[in-house]
Order: sequence, then C-alpha cells, then structure tokens
Amino acid sequence: MVFIIAISITLTYLFLISVFIYGFDKVPKFYLDDIPAETQFSIVIPFRNESNNLPQLLKSIKDLQYPIDFFEIILIDDQSEDNSVKIVKTFIENGLKNVTILKNEGVNFSPKKEAITKGISIAKYDWIITTDADCRVPKHWLNTFDCFIQKNNYRLIAAPVNYYDIASFLDRFQTMDILSLMGTTIGAFGVREPFLANGANLAYKKTLFTELSGFEGSDKIASGDDVFLLQKAFKNNPDDVFYLKSIEATVETKPQRDWGQLISQRLRWMAKTTHYKSFFGIITGLVVMLMNLLLILLIPVILFDGLSVTDFLYIVIIKFMVDFLLIFKTSRFLQQESVLPIFISASIFYPFFSLYIIVLSFFKSYTWKGRTFKK
Repeated sequence: MVFIIAISITLTYLFLISVFIYGFDKVPKFYLDDIPAETQFSIVIPFRNESNNLPQLLKSIKDLQYPIDFFEIILIDDQSEDNSVKIVKTFIENGLKNVTILKNEGVNFSPKKEAITKGISIAKYDWIITTDADCRVPKHWLNTFDCFIQKNNYRLIAAPVNYYDIASFLDRFQTMDILSLMGTTIGAFGVREPFLANGANLAYKKTLFTELSGFEGSDKIASGDDVFLLQKAFKNNPDDVFYLKSIEATVETKPQRDWGQLISQRLRWMAKTTHYKSFFGIITGLVVMLMNLLLILLIPVILFDGLSVTDFLYIVIIKFMVDFLLIFKTSRFLQQESVLPIFISASIFYPFFSLYIIVLSFFKSYTWKGRTFKK
C-alpha cells in the first residue's frame, strides 16, 4: 500500500513538472529590436526603510537607455523610518528627472497594495510598470518592454527576476529556488495556466487595473499584489496576459542575507498561497507539497521495512532528474549555470526546509520591513 501511494504521488509529480518543462519551451525567447520608442511608462515603486537599496535602484533607473520624456518615476514612501526619502531627494538634486514622491498612509491591511494603488491613481501614462526598491533594472528594461508591446496586444506582461551578488551556500540555495520558481512561472504561461508573477517586474495597463477594480478581493491579504492581479486578469480575459521571456528585461535583486530573513520571506509567500484562485496553482502547490513530504516520511518507513531502499532511491532519482531538467533550462536562460553544482545538496535539504516553513506558517506570524503581520 505504501509503495502504491508513493508511486502515485511520484508519477503525478513527474507529469506535473514535465508539463512545466514543455510549457517553458513553448514560451519563445524575445529579443530586442532597434526600433524607435513608442510606449510611455509610469514606473511605480513602493518603498519602506530601503536606504541600503535605493541608491542601486535609482542609479540603474538613471542609466536607462530610454527617452527620458517617455517615462515617469512614482516613488511611494510607505512610512519609512530611515533616510530613504532623503536619498531619493538627493538623486533628484543630482539629475534624476520626472520623479514624484508620495506618502502612503498605510491604513489598510496590505500597505504595499495601498501604496501601488496610490501611485497608479496619479500616473500620467497608461502603461504601469512596477519594481521593488531592493532591485536594480537593466539599461534596456523599458526598451524591451516597449518592443514587446509594439509587437503584441497583451495588457498584462510578466517578466523575469533573478538574483545577483551570490557568494554563500544560502545565496546559492535561494538562487536554485528562484530558478525553480521562474521555470514554473514560465512553464505555466506556456501551457496557458499562469498563476505566478513577480511584482518586481510586472507591467500592465492602467485601464486594465481600473477594469479589474485593482486589488479589490485581495486587499485583506498582506502580500500578493502580483499573483492575485495576474490571476484576476487571466480569469477576466486569458488573451490579455503573457510572459516576456527576455534576459534584457530581467530585473535583479539580492538574496536574503541570513536564515531569519529568508524564513520571514517564505512565511510571507506562504500566507498568500492559501488564497490562490487558480485551480491549476492550487493543484501545483498540493502536488509539490506532497512530493516533498513523501521524501521525508519514507525515511522512517524504510527503517521499519515498509519500503526497500532501492524503491526509495528510484523515487528520489525520478524527482531529482525531472527537477534538474527544469532548473537547468531556467539556469541557461537566466545565465545562472554556476549554481548547478549544489543541485544535489540543495535538493536534499529543500524538502526539510519546505516542511519546516509549512509547519511554522500555522503558528508563527512574520515580520517584513519592520512590520509584523499576524495570522
């Protein structure tokens, strides 16, 4: 009986990840053409206590190779307690143009959604593009989005996020994880069942945001400004959304620098998964959780002769092989092959880490940007 259950979960997992691998290849890579810019963008960036990160973001925006009159920058201060606002004003004094600084009241349960909504409300242009204050954007970021928009009629466009400044095992572990997430995200778009996006690199029309009543329906959930808007847009009209699979449009951020920050981040992510509206997304989360849980539970089963070591190794090999193929494809696309040598160790560690986060999420609140969000 144990063997039948284990094989059933393993084969289901194998099929699911194979679907993502197929979908990953179905999304074509997009390459920037040298064409005149046409699209005007409102870059919306909420920030809170980001004095250590804002300089690199603002410098990268200042270095954008896009006509300065074709974009504006709307920065929303979400009640920062450091000198973040002073840093922004210094950049303005030193030549950063078309910048508006707003003050967010932070009265809603989801202050980030409130901040983004406030920024969008005063945006001059129909195309909204969001990123996070702890990121840096590539110099042809807007050019690539503009080129894609000129060639397509989508109204919500998700794009990649990658890590940089990778040194420790913790950094590599997180990079391996984000490669898996990016592969899953792109794969789901490829099979036309998108349920993941990252607000650090997301573009959509202001008119679409208005039609969807913004974040209404998810405004009581602290995080998820990205995935819930995507899922709502896809449900409203699947033809409105697509993925911009381009290295030239990839936003970069740093991994969490200690385990405490990583755990808080994953608890925040976990909090929104229980509110998914995408059936495919719910099934994916369930199957992945069962597969990771299976690997842990089978260890004591082996000790009590409920399963042979050989059968267990077959299950592990099947999981590792299909995982590696998806991660390998994503690492080549995002130029992160250097982290692949830790694949085995990270894959062994991940089920235990994943289970720990799941269990912890039932009992522990999480702290993010100096705020504590209770369950």
